[in-house]
Amino acid sequence: MTAEQNKTELTRWTIHGERVVDDTRRLRLSIASVELPDGVQFEQYVLRMPKAAMMVVIDDQDRVLMMWRHRFIIDRWVWELPGGYVDPNEEPMVTAAREVEEETGWRPRNVRKLVSFQPIVGSADAENLMFVADGADYIGDPEDVNEAERVAWIPLSSVRERIEKGEIVGSASLVGLLHVLAFRHAD
Repeated sequence: MTAEQNKTELTRWTIHGERVVDDTRRLRLSIASVELPDGVQFEQYVLRMPKAAMMVVIDDQDRVLMMWRHRFIIDRWVWELPGGYVDPNEEPMVTAAREVEEETGWRPRNVRKLVSFQPIVGSADAENLMFVADGADYIGDPEDVNEAERVAWIPLSSVRERIEKGEIVGSASLVGLLHVLAFRHAD
């Protein structure tokens, strides 16, 4: 082991055990017994969730496909990107495209991976896979009427203002949109 690897290992937390509190199809909640490198011990809740896949769909007019929806947990109306949990044995890119169709009625074109991230890495394993599509074809009304109050193409130029106004708050939507704004023309 190199000196750098040894130094890194000195800061690794030790997990003495983990007991399950609840285990459902969409969430496993447990309590981990943790020991810090300095010997301090404590218990911490740990959330484990299935992978989720979302998509930023951008059209040729520099607009992004978004959904206006109510999130009951925070009791707010917000703009979000379409997406959902990855089904077992389904490729995340397929999930993201399927979710766009079901939730918005648009079929994305030219899909590619954008970024993978963990939205609350200190407490949860909830990998989010973000994809981007160049355009989409309208295929009809959304299949899932429970997802959104409305679906709209939002100008990318309005995203920063919508974030400042608190209309875009979800981590997946923020990561995807800010990534596109920061790196879209950086090739």
